[in-house]
Amino acid sequence: MDLEGRRKSDNVEDRRRSGKTTAGLGIGGLVIVGLITWLSGGNIMDVVSNLLGSGQLSNLTQTGTTHVPTAREDSMAAFASTILAATEDVWTKEFEKMGRKYIPPKMVLYFSSTQSGCGGASAQTGPFYCPTDQTVYLDVTFFDQMKDQLGAGGGFAYAYVIAHEVGHHVQYLLGTLDKIHQMQSRSSEKVSNQLSVRLELQADFYAGVWAYHDNQMFKSLKPGDIEKGLNAASVIGDDRLQKQAQGYTVPDAFTHGTSAQRVSWLKKGATTGRIEAGDTFSPDYSAL
Repeated sequence: MDLEGRRKSDNVEDRRRSGKTTAGLGIGGLVIVGLITWLSGGNIMDVVSNLLGSGQLSNLTQTGTTHVPTAREDSMAAFASTILAATEDVWTKEFEKMGRKYIPPKMVLYFSSTQSGCGGASAQTGPFYCPTDQTVYLDVTFFDQMKDQLGAGGGFAYAYVIAHEVGHHVQYLLGTLDKIHQMQSRSSEKVSNQLSVRLELQADFYAGVWAYHDNQMFKSLKPGDIEKGLNAASVIGDDRLQKQAQGYTVPDAFTHGTSAQRVSWLKKGATTGRIEAGDTFSPDYSAL
């Protein structure tokens, strides 16, 4: 992506230097488990509770050393701030077209762990959007995990992750997030998971819509950028991750959508740029 000269967002709180370095046995494995759990739609607090319950976190301790970000981390923090600003520029204009006012989300950058309006946040659980405080939480070392563990590196792949979480904020502002969460609270697990897939695919679509308009406004996309984003969407499909983790898939447990679905909706958003084309709730579930 070409981001030269682009502004950075004012809605970023950098907590990285207040993070504590984590030490103990098995942390590498926990990072990978957390990464896959986030990418396949796992609940953040479920991850933490399960690890605590199994004793896998019993040997982890917090050192007293305040984290000093590396040059790479600072570079990715600047990148994240620039992408957040880019989403602000696009969604402000898109909301104006709908006769609405866009209220940008906040982004918190942290290292290892922090507190959010939705509870404790950990690097092992990956980036997420918390509607309670309308904030995107991100440990920028996650991007290296994407590249090294999943082969999903590249600027637009990383931007897609941020734009996807901002997509959930768009759903929050439009009332979609609250409506679906209410429906999930009175639905069976199977139906609730299907509603989650619809939410996530729409967030993928919104990430594509952002990319379309950002490129229209700033000529930001270079040849191969979209392909990197589509590759990232493909490798984090529920079917692919489940197959890698356990050797088989359980479709009723999907919460983010298959690789093909994620690629399709991201691509649809990136090629149409039309927010009204992102209705993932009306079609029959099998047609998504």
